[in-house]
Amino acid sequence: MARRLMFVPRRKVRIETDRLTLRQPILSDYRDWSSLRRESAEFLTPWEPLWAADHLSRKGFANRVYWAQRSIGDGSALPLFLFRREDATLLGAITLDNIRRGPAQAGTLGYWTGERHTRQGYMREAIEALVHHAYQRLDLSRIEAACLPGNTASRALLEKCGFKYEGVAQSYLQINGRWRNHVLYAALRPDRRGRTDVGM
Repeated sequence: MARRLMFVPRRKVRIETDRLTLRQPILSDYRDWSSLRRESAEFLTPWEPLWAADHLSRKGFANRVYWAQRSIGDGSALPLFLFRREDATLLGAITLDNIRRGPAQAGTLGYWTGERHTRQGYMREAIEALVHHAYQRLDLSRIEAACLPGNTASRALLEKCGFKYEGVAQSYLQINGRWRNHVLYAALRPDRRGRTDVGM
């Protein structure tokens, strides 16, 4: 009988805040994740790429879990779920993706929250914790984020978390089936900001 090989991540990541636990997804999260995504679909889809036909399927979720394990293992991304500590309720997810080493030492932030958990400060707490982790544990210097110009809630959230507006990227991502411009933000590690005295 052929033996089935399972990918085992080289390390696990867990970040605790006052109200949250951030950890990588596991297969047993499927029911909570699919329920939260399904009930929040109308709220989320205007801001996200089109969902694949199998987006809410168990197999599709398993592929996400294995991608998360591989990405954490090879250091290319840090995909985490947000859980409320008091009752272990899944609130959403946050990912530090496209981690670049060498001269860049940068990564790209993405996140979503279930509709019934918005406007309670959870994602701000998660972003601040993940950015701190990225600076102190991953030794990154720059965290980038992008959102649709009309997503005023996300823009305000990034600004409250210390991200600075940097400009507009034309046709940056396909969102809900259309190529869309995005506004770009970035947070910089304070002790690594470049000199600004131009001409010297």
